[in-house]
Amino acid sequence: MTRPDLHDRILAQRQQRVALARQRTRRTVGRRDGVRVEVDGRWLTEFSSNDYLGLAQQFEVTNALQDAAAREGAGAGASHLVSGHHAAHDGLERDVAEWLGYPRALLFGSGFLANLAVQQALLEDGDVCVQDRLNHASLLDATRLAGAKLRRYPHLDPEGALRQLKLQPDGAAMLATDGVFSMDGDTAPLRALSLVARMQQALFFVDDAHGVGVRGPDGRGSVAEARMGVADVPLQLVTLGKALGGYGAVVVGEDALIQHLAETARPYIYTTALPPALAAATRVAVKHARRDHWRREKLQMLVDRFRTGAQRAGLELMASESPIQPVLCGSDGNALALAAALDSAGYLVPAIRPPTVPDGKARLRVTLSALHSSQDVDGLVATLARSWDAVQRVHGAVA
Repeated sequence: MTRPDLHDRILAQRQQRVALARQRTRRTVGRRDGVRVEVDGRWLTEFSSNDYLGLAQQFEVTNALQDAAAREGAGAGASHLVSGHHAAHDGLERDVAEWLGYPRALLFGSGFLANLAVQQALLEDGDVCVQDRLNHASLLDATRLAGAKLRRYPHLDPEGALRQLKLQPDGAAMLATDGVFSMDGDTAPLRALSLVARMQQALFFVDDAHGVGVRGPDGRGSVAEARMGVADVPLQLVTLGKALGGYGAVVVGEDALIQHLAETARPYIYTTALPPALAAATRVAVKHARRDHWRREKLQMLVDRFRTGAQRAGLELMASESPIQPVLCGSDGNALALAAALDSAGYLVPAIRPPTVPDGKARLRVTLSALHSSQDVDGLVATLARSWDAVQRVHGAVA
């Protein structure tokens, strides 16, 4: 028997990525000051962060981090069920549950871990998880790792979700969707999907990583914006590294479901708890996200300003009212050239290419923050328009 050589395999895969201009390169941020970042010795205006409310460096948040680290140290010391569950963790869980109107919450190290925990703890062989085709990779991977059947429906199509659930009448079922989609920036039809889940006796789970803090009354997210709660969405995921500016994730839900996760979810049980100092800082961030309505108001003003200017300039946008504003470029080459032109002009905006997005749908993923000024947005739009004209002259118009 001759086994495939893994070094040969990864070399071939690398050569294929290079041939398609799809290799990935990290850029190191030397310093950060709000929406300004120093990269390779140059200061750029960043339109690529998920710090939508501008809380990552808010002084009360960072002071809470420093104070808690001075008292508690750099780490939790153990997993939650051993001796790593600190008062700051408990307080953060209570704060988030109360904010979103759910009975109980459970803290995880990341959104990826939380999505895996939910599906591994609830689904078994023979069960099915039906998902939007454009769901985040962590939701899709979680189903495969849980051993359940993964069925996907066309983007934003409740009838498609219903058809997929009907194809699997046996076993338990979960219907999972992003609240706000991370690459397109649009919002799931949550009320219609909730009805589908109820009709098919499927548990409805919403990953609202990009909605909580930004959407809904008091920033309570897409579920609250749709005038829904725990009776409609028994489980919901909230990441702490987007609008809240920190790190980690919280799953909120019915008491029995959260208790089950706490007792059985492997990504919760078998890992060290989040540093207590991060939890303390996030509690302050939650306070600001709830009360600082001006942050959401300014953010929405900037979103509207960007869309108006970009459409006037003839740029191709998507149907997004969120801080995620994709600028469609078509080919990978167009997206890379446009990102490079913006970089030269002093703007950091990433080119998003397959397999993250479908073939022919390469784009710039512009993200807006409450820390941006109107002048920042106007400057970006003007530079985008000039650079796009230049890219088209060189690379040809998008087919």
